[in-house]
Amino acid sequence: MISEETVRQYIDEGLRCIGCGALIQTDNKDEIGYTPMSALLKSFENDEVFCQRCFRLRHYNEIQPVNLTDDDFRRLLEQIADTDSLVVYVMDVFDFSGSLIPGLHRFVGNNDVLLVGNKVDVLPRSLKRTKIKDWMRQQANIAGLRPIDIALTSGKNGDAIANLLDLIAKYRKGRSVYVVGVTNVGKSTLINQIIKEVTGDRTDVITTSRFPGTTLDRIEIPLDDDSNIIDTPGIIHQDQMAHYLGVKDLKYVSPQKEIKPKTFQLNAEQTLFMGALARFDYIQGDRTGITAYFENNLLIHRTKLANADAFYNKHAGELLVPPTTENLDKLPPLQRHEFKTTEKTDIVIDGLGWLTVPANTVVAGWAPKGVSVLTRRAMI
Repeated sequence: MISEETVRQYIDEGLRCIGCGALIQTDNKDEIGYTPMSALLKSFENDEVFCQRCFRLRHYNEIQPVNLTDDDFRRLLEQIADTDSLVVYVMDVFDFSGSLIPGLHRFVGNNDVLLVGNKVDVLPRSLKRTKIKDWMRQQANIAGLRPIDIALTSGKNGDAIANLLDLIAKYRKGRSVYVVGVTNVGKSTLINQIIKEVTGDRTDVITTSRFPGTTLDRIEIPLDDDSNIIDTPGIIHQDQMAHYLGVKDLKYVSPQKEIKPKTFQLNAEQTLFMGALARFDYIQGDRTGITAYFENNLLIHRTKLANADAFYNKHAGELLVPPTTENLDKLPPLQRHEFKTTEKTDIVIDGLGWLTVPANTVVAGWAPKGVSVLTRRAMI
């Protein structure tokens, strides 16, 4: 049995949590990396060293807040520019705009970027993968990115992991691989799938959850004697919908299986509510089909535009959920964003989903103040 003195030596040498990458410490329970010495001794017996936060997240689905800001996460990433590495940039294809990292070039320097569209399994199967890749490249170019290649994966079910590994092997040329992305794009889940593919071990090593900011520091997984795959902390986007929701409501935001689009035949001056989280107004245009792409369990209610404000005030938290009444006051008030379309367009509510509308319409999207609502050329 390992002694407490030996464990303290490991801590002094920089022992890290294998779940989130934080440096293990036993002194301050309010700081990252904390775990009681008694639990740490048991961890060594099981050959799995987790901090208390990861242990409770993995076994009880409990999240403990941490005292890190998005600036702290950015500082951890800025070191990449000084390395000679391959950067694997993981994005959520369901929430593409919400998973863009502003100023990514500052973090990656001159390193090659392999763009990965994760969670492809939640998009309708009728959508061809080649079309998704072409669309992703267009959107990346608009954002100033020039990826050397694009891969589509599902970290959840392991789809196309072997192909991703082939691309990494093709482009890394003996270099280490940094995996970057914003919170909640599935980076750690993806890396767990890579570990399983390479080692055959079916056990998840890196802590994963729906909660933003699960990985707190870099986690290194050896590729060979000289290089590693390095999982970096997800950059926090404060305008993501997930930051405004409680544990029970997150399931309505992040699809876990293929979404089933819903089409509504709307006349001008009609409104759709996505629970109490968002609203869509069809202000001007011919009667047409508006297709909504949201998590399947998120209920969508239709009403007249003239009655929409009163309908929301009366039913938010009860008929219009999530969030429920007890959590409604934590949600910022909905803010209106009006658009006039000139082509088939997606109205995107960051972190929630989108609605596809035809050309020559006037529409408005509403989301909690601070959550981005924007337009893009229709994905489908």
